[in-house]
Amino acid sequence: MEIRDNTGHPRRWAILGVLVISLLVVVLDNTILNVALRTLSDPVHGLGASQGELEWAINSYTLVFAGLLFTFGVLGDRAGRKRFLLIGLVLFGLSSLASAYAQSPGQLVAARALMGIGGAAIMPATLSIISNVFDPRERARAIGVWAGAVGLAVAIGPVLGGALLENFWWGSVFLINVPVIVLGVILVALLVPESRDPRPGRVDVFGVVLSVIGLVGLTYGIIDGGEHGFGRPLVWVSIVGGLAVLAWFVAVERRSEHPSLDVRLFKVPQFAGPVAIIGLVFFAAMGVLFFGSFYLQLVRGYSPLETGLLFLPFAGAQLIFAPRSAAMVRKYGGKAVAAVGLTLTVISLAAFVFVDAKTPIWVVLIFYFIQGVGMANIMPPATESIMSSLPREKAGVGSAISNTIRQVGGALGVAVLGSVLSAVYRGDVEPAVTGLPAQAQDAVKESISGAYAAAGDLGP
Repeated sequence: MEIRDNTGHPRRWAILGVLVISLLVVVLDNTILNVALRTLSDPVHGLGASQGELEWAINSYTLVFAGLLFTFGVLGDRAGRKRFLLIGLVLFGLSSLASAYAQSPGQLVAARALMGIGGAAIMPATLSIISNVFDPRERARAIGVWAGAVGLAVAIGPVLGGALLENFWWGSVFLINVPVIVLGVILVALLVPESRDPRPGRVDVFGVVLSVIGLVGLTYGIIDGGEHGFGRPLVWVSIVGGLAVLAWFVAVERRSEHPSLDVRLFKVPQFAGPVAIIGLVFFAAMGVLFFGSFYLQLVRGYSPLETGLLFLPFAGAQLIFAPRSAAMVRKYGGKAVAAVGLTLTVISLAAFVFVDAKTPIWVVLIFYFIQGVGMANIMPPATESIMSSLPREKAGVGSAISNTIRQVGGALGVAVLGSVLSAVYRGDVEPAVTGLPAQAQDAVKESISGAYAAAGDLGP
């Protein structure tokens, strides 16, 4: 039955459907790329990308996305949310096209950074439009559907990516975005009303520049150190310089009257604790998925499609348990539910230490499932704690900070755990390659993908 005196837009549920389509491509893109990593590292069927270049292919998108999320939210409020959503969609579609036809790893990294700009324009605009077109009494339900779309994209991304790689060339994982974007642009233009904030905030350009420089510097140092060793001055200049710029960013934001990141909110324990937990959980999750893609395809020999299907216990656990966590919080309290979720996540991560080339695959799937259940019971109570610790007028800021920390945590997870993986692999494989020709030695030391390529060239 329709709610009486509903102040929502008459086409609000159709508009929500359009916004979900817009959001799907943004989230789908990151999960779909994980199963394409092996193919991209192949010099014949892919781009011959090194481990570091693959980490940058993921992180160039994530870092730009995280760095611009706040500012694009403010710019969308000022210039028009529908306009910004359309600009974001068009840019995302064009950069997806550029990614699909990239001729080198460097071109792919640059195209992915442009996709990050498009994604940063899309995500805050979708949430702002939902708040604008729905009556407050229906808003929570609409945001629940919006959040469910994120879970759906996480689940179907690896499977869709695997299916595309089984039948088409690697660029198809990016090309699939283009028809979805075209449909999204047409529907947004026809259905979504324009809206603006009557009192938009000022844009903190200097803060945004500092945050992006600091994050890129820190991540570059970690990835480059993992790929070429941490003994070179450039690596430490990059890491220490990145940390120094981030410290400067915090100092600037504390004094700013219109900060892009209100660091004073971190003085509130109910806000700071859950934000830190979300960052750490995504640090672990993205690092494990990055490692898992190589492990399942290169060590265990599964195809991209099989790898996508093997990730389903992780995504499926979140789809099953995340909607039920609210009832668990009401029954047992947010702290207890989050503590159980963290414990399960830690157990699953500790279990991965014992995984080797002969571990039964069903055991690995159980570990993924446990990690998914853990994350499903951390995110909702943590998000609820963040939102309830802030006054209503700061709700948008709280959501943006949570999203930004999640993206940064994920980027650093790929960088740090990818670097550890590279360093351990290189140290362990070095004694085994002393008798090989110099060119083959370099390829084998680079990554396990390089070892397969070298082995193919060397013959029996």
